[in-house]
Amino acid sequence: MFEVITISFAFFFGLLVRQVGLPPLVGFLAAGFAVNIFGPPLGLPSYTGETLEHIAHLGVLMLLFTVGLKLKLAQIAQPQVIGGALLHFAISTSVFTLGLKLFMALDWNTALLLGIALSFSSTVLAAKLLETKRELGAFHGRTAIGILIVQDIIALVVLAVWSGQTPNIWALLVFGLPLLRPALHRLLDLAGHDELLVLMGMMLSLVIGGMGFEAMGLSSEIGALVMGVLLSTHGRAKELGESLWSLKEIFLVGFFLQIGLTGLPDWGAFAFAVAVGLALSLKGLLFFALLVAFKLRARSAFLSALSLTAYSEFGLIVAAGVLPEYLVPLALAVSISFVISAPLNRFAHPLYERFENRLRAFERDTMHPDEQPTEIGDVDVLIFGMGRTGTAAYQYLAEQDFKLLGLDADTYKAKAHVEAGRNVMFADAEDSNFWSGCNIGGIKAVILAMDDIEAKLIAARSLRKRGFTGPVISHAMHDSHRQQIIDAGADFTYLTMSQAGVGLAERTAKALET
Repeated sequence: MFEVITISFAFFFGLLVRQVGLPPLVGFLAAGFAVNIFGPPLGLPSYTGETLEHIAHLGVLMLLFTVGLKLKLAQIAQPQVIGGALLHFAISTSVFTLGLKLFMALDWNTALLLGIALSFSSTVLAAKLLETKRELGAFHGRTAIGILIVQDIIALVVLAVWSGQTPNIWALLVFGLPLLRPALHRLLDLAGHDELLVLMGMMLSLVIGGMGFEAMGLSSEIGALVMGVLLSTHGRAKELGESLWSLKEIFLVGFFLQIGLTGLPDWGAFAFAVAVGLALSLKGLLFFALLVAFKLRARSAFLSALSLTAYSEFGLIVAAGVLPEYLVPLALAVSISFVISAPLNRFAHPLYERFENRLRAFERDTMHPDEQPTEIGDVDVLIFGMGRTGTAAYQYLAEQDFKLLGLDADTYKAKAHVEAGRNVMFADAEDSNFWSGCNIGGIKAVILAMDDIEAKLIAARSLRKRGFTGPVISHAMHDSHRQQIIDAGADFTYLTMSQAGVGLAERTAKALET
């Protein structure tokens, strides 16, 4: 009965919010509160909370594992990541603690714990939103995830200190994990492409990373993330992440439902959540200021800060352990922050375009770590997005002696292509700075091979706005996207899967002729 009710509520609420342009996860949050209200009259059994909690935990572990698959350790060891995370934690904790002490007359220990809980940003929401927009590999996406990893490490220390739980002697084995990398890579080679690949991902994220780290007195979330990082350099890491996609998405529905099912708020909880929700903008402004101070351009700082502007589910963990009386108010505050942050991130790029002139006024006049090229050289064809589709297009045209340049928003991917001998640069098609400084006068054709529909639309519009009259060819993941891309300025679109079928049919016809 529980499964019937929750699945039904999640589907219909998710479908409802999608119709108004919000991501389904906002509907899942609302569905959790709705089940909380209507569940008792429908006779839901008392054990359902533990069942949903377990499913939600599995979803979080699998999400963090797939995030780890896309991470590079060098990404974390950046001044803007470590410095931004530590300074934001210190400043926001101090501000929240003093504010709660003054306005709620709390004792210092309670105010400090609540301040710490509210200082963190949601790893699950940020990773989910960045993954949905295909921006985990972009510079601002990597920066945000790096900051979240540092926050998770701080959270682990805080939880250990206040809960009295400390890592046991077996935790020293963590330092030997890099030695497992060759064996894990070999296992991935042997796993094939079917159900064994899925089971391997589940074993690493849930068993070794999850239960294994818990047995050592460490965070299972950090464990799942670490196991993903160990495999991130393998050539099949992306395939492994994609194989877990559907399973992870279903489990994550349980996570968002669980927040709503935490409890029903009273007027005091509403007042607390609304007050904290109003302070959410200060959290984002502080991230923006710190990232600009660390020499990021305004666009990267804005997009990273927006991804981090939400309260963390870690607050619920703190409340459950040491502040049970604040569990419901914090759950409501986290829910409100998700409802605010999700749509803002959905329109992050248009928002930046609208306020670009004001935001760029805060940039430092120096060399930025996310600088993009202004000179693209003498090339015939530009290829935006150097994933599998873009790389295949590049290789084919290279054989026809065209002068090519590939552009990709993932700095590590661009570097790997350069090492492979391809002419590829780091550039983000959604960045107006790139278009304002780029001379496209000599370009004859452009291929849009990015996965994200928003990136294709912005690139097509920017090309036409700058007077480009040559052909713009784009692939489309879904039939519903084709007309959008054409309306934005593209000349031709191809459905990726359909075109693959046409290619197979053409090869078959030629084989039959011989």
